[in-house]
Amino acid sequence: MNSIVIGSGFGGIAAALRLKAKGHQVKLIEKHPDLGGRARVFKKNGFIFDGGPTVITAPYLINELFELFKKDPKNYIELSPLKIWYQFIFEDKSKFNYSGDEANMVKQIKDISKDDVEGYQKLVNFTKKIFDKGFTELADVPFDRPFVMMQQLPALLKLKSYKSVYSLVSSFIKNEKLRRMLSMHPLLVGGNPFTTTSIYGLILYLEKKWGIHYSMGGTGNIIRGLEKLMLEEGIDIIKNSEVTEIISKSNKITGVKLNDQEIIDAENVICNADPPAFYEKMLKKNGQGSFIFNWKKKRMEYSMGLFVYYFGTKKIYSDVEHHTIKFGSKYKEHLEDIFNNKKLNNDISYYLHRPSATDKSMAPEGNDCFYVLVPVPNNQSKIDWKTEGENIKNLVIDKMEKDLMPNLRENIVADFYLTPDYFEKELNTKFGSGFSIQPKFTQSAYFRFHNKSEIYDGLYFVGAGTHPGAGVPGVLSSAKVLDKLL
Repeated sequence: MNSIVIGSGFGGIAAALRLKAKGHQVKLIEKHPDLGGRARVFKKNGFIFDGGPTVITAPYLINELFELFKKDPKNYIELSPLKIWYQFIFEDKSKFNYSGDEANMVKQIKDISKDDVEGYQKLVNFTKKIFDKGFTELADVPFDRPFVMMQQLPALLKLKSYKSVYSLVSSFIKNEKLRRMLSMHPLLVGGNPFTTTSIYGLILYLEKKWGIHYSMGGTGNIIRGLEKLMLEEGIDIIKNSEVTEIISKSNKITGVKLNDQEIIDAENVICNADPPAFYEKMLKKNGQGSFIFNWKKKRMEYSMGLFVYYFGTKKIYSDVEHHTIKFGSKYKEHLEDIFNNKKLNNDISYYLHRPSATDKSMAPEGNDCFYVLVPVPNNQSKIDWKTEGENIKNLVIDKMEKDLMPNLRENIVADFYLTPDYFEKELNTKFGSGFSIQPKFTQSAYFRFHNKSEIYDGLYFVGAGTHPGAGVPGVLSSAKVLDKLL
């Protein structure tokens, strides 16, 4: 059977490998000269910058792809567990080292609010129940029919899926600092902690189960290892080519047309591109979907955009951890501005990644390597990033100088940044969203874009916009859903 995979993010690569293991003839088509999608790699002045995902959880999902072909993952990639997962810095400059060391976690929680120690332990136990249901049982189950969702509703309601992650955490935790810290996980998958369904509280437990890892050589080394595996197994990789049209006959997929007008025949097309943007582009040429599908598409709410500033310094900031999360003072109001008001706010929160804390190969000798990610409104905001990009860059440098990196500006020797325009134009996401649609309850499981297309027979989706959702474990699991559908 001939199958085409469009896009080479983690979801697309995992889909290509799983189809190959089933005996399909697989072609992987990528518009860029390199693989990875959001996980592309950028290089500048001897610095190596991972484009996107840097927090590696549930490493077994990556290892499985090598094991499908009886290959040892250690011959391709090296995943190293981190001791401190995140260092949180609060507005009063106090710090919290978040890790898998439960005794140390409890000690730090006690120092902030001894009344919350018991609540924290109860919260962890509750997130285990959500994890057992939402991840272990349902992450790779196809939700392409209504009755599948109906069967799960009683259990999901029992797990308080109607609550937001912040609301769930607040029902166990009284202290505001701890509430922010323990409810921040939706931001890692494009959601607002105040509106994201509490099902995503499972990320808290998922991290505890397998820890947080770093890929030596960067996340890009995982992509390189998987590319090597694909070539060994005979997957045909076509780079610098963009699919411009889906070819179908009576709504049955027969192939795709590329930007050079070449037509490639296939029985199945697996799309790792953003579903809403893909449908919008392709349906204009191929007619419209059903009334229900069009209604669902119209009412979708999209994740925030991302401003990502990559920089290398001639000074080594040895007291900065591998992953740092800095909260602004007006946390809820800031998120309200990003998600609802679609406007910029100077009171930013940010995530700082310093791979050279673990891996010296990411920077020239005696230098340090970073990227800082700031949630911003997506392009529904109509913000002119050509102007605002520089303003945000300077704001972020000022904040980091004040918070944790003295004299930063004078030590920067290489830098560049990406805005929602990059996500919209280069990665083809609707409104330049960083993570496709938001992970709200009304946009989860059956209510997301289906893994099996609602429009075309033979069209399937993997990646952030389909079930189960964004994040490396989510997109790798979407390829396991595909495995069950095909």
